[in-house]
Amino acid sequence: MKKFNFNTLVMIFAVIVLVAITTWIVPSGEYKRQIINGRTLVIPNSFEFIENKPQGIADVLASPFKGFVQAAEIIGFLLMLGGSFSIILKTGAITASIQNLARTFAEKPHLQKYFIPVTMTIFSVAGSSFGMSEEVLLFIPLFIPLALSLGYDSFVGVSIPFLGAAAGFAASVFNPFTVGIAQSIAQIPLYSGMEYRIFVWVLSTTAMTVFVSRYAKKVKNNPSISLMFEQDTERKKTLHLSNSVVEHFTLSRKIILFSFIGALGVLVYGVLEYQWWLSELAALFLALGIFSGIVGKLTATEMTDSFRDGAKDMVGVALVIACARAILVVANDGKVLDVLLFACSGIISTVHPVFAAQMMFIVQGIINFFVHSGSGQAALTMPIMSPLADVIGISRQTAVLAFQFGEGWINPILPTSGLTMGVLGLAQIPWNKWVQWMVPIEIFFFILALLLLIPPVIFNWQ
Repeated sequence: MKKFNFNTLVMIFAVIVLVAITTWIVPSGEYKRQIINGRTLVIPNSFEFIENKPQGIADVLASPFKGFVQAAEIIGFLLMLGGSFSIILKTGAITASIQNLARTFAEKPHLQKYFIPVTMTIFSVAGSSFGMSEEVLLFIPLFIPLALSLGYDSFVGVSIPFLGAAAGFAASVFNPFTVGIAQSIAQIPLYSGMEYRIFVWVLSTTAMTVFVSRYAKKVKNNPSISLMFEQDTERKKTLHLSNSVVEHFTLSRKIILFSFIGALGVLVYGVLEYQWWLSELAALFLALGIFSGIVGKLTATEMTDSFRDGAKDMVGVALVIACARAILVVANDGKVLDVLLFACSGIISTVHPVFAAQMMFIVQGIINFFVHSGSGQAALTMPIMSPLADVIGISRQTAVLAFQFGEGWINPILPTSGLTMGVLGLAQIPWNKWVQWMVPIEIFFFILALLLLIPPVIFNWQ
């Protein structure tokens, strides 16, 4: 864990310095902005170069603190989640339930082949329908030990909720935070073009599930091929997942397990019905942690010590997220982000419509390196890309699809993404190992995105 944080922090800080150097080379500029329906949008054709705002050493050193402040919500959520889940783990309920589930699959091996496709499809539906993203953090501590108990590795445990939701998020059909906002800004009917989006979602979910399932089968047959083999071996001992240690599934542990499942149901209902966000989710799992500690007959000292230890494990992740956000701080303060968008839109306007749509996807991926909020990226780019689509002869619907792909499929490997680094931090997976494993998947989806943007241009998809 320490090595992971150190290496990742050095890498991210190097990117901060690189962006700061860029502010000395690239002239500063910005678009004018206006507030429409409570949303701050850029005004097309309003770009102008302004007095340069190069970022110096003092700005670079101050940026992680500013990043920490801007990312305070997700950092606070992770601290609360880490502490609360540590209490639940202390009761032994999770370990006992996973051992019993693993025993069920061992007795009925024909069921195990459905485990990954079914669970990944569920998360993909969640990503496509209500935009599940940060919520996957709640499932990482559960699916890692579950995957290990079934003979897989940490990559599989992370992939089921994280990549499952990402596959649906990138190919959203109803996601109000990406498709809904982007289409409203582009001034096209809400959730129009549904038929093609459903086709893309099926393709995305199937491809992602096949990738993970094939890898899971390989690592189950030969665990040593996993980049996480040594670390997972130690983790199994820590989680008491070896066959020699069996936790009894007592009544109190059953109550805790069903309470956990019930909390997940409350989470989905709260997000859909009341638009719950991180503060409400943190409160929900703090309540679950306290309840679990009481039912599990932990003393007050055991509960507070477990909470403190769990939160302490998240400190390194919090620093990574803060530094990742610092990259956007430097880019914004140096006024180079709008310059990048302006320059890219100028290039797009000069190429063939098919290549223009594909370049929109690439540009959205580049912007996503700095801006990780789906709604925020839509507010920044769609006011520019929508009228640009009219000029170059492609539909605004196609421009929205390019935004979806660039904002969704690239995000799972970005070291500047608070969500990605939070997921890897919870899973204790070094970013460099994760990227090494993800490269084939990312190459496939990059090519797939380029291909899927061709039919909408040819048939003038509306």
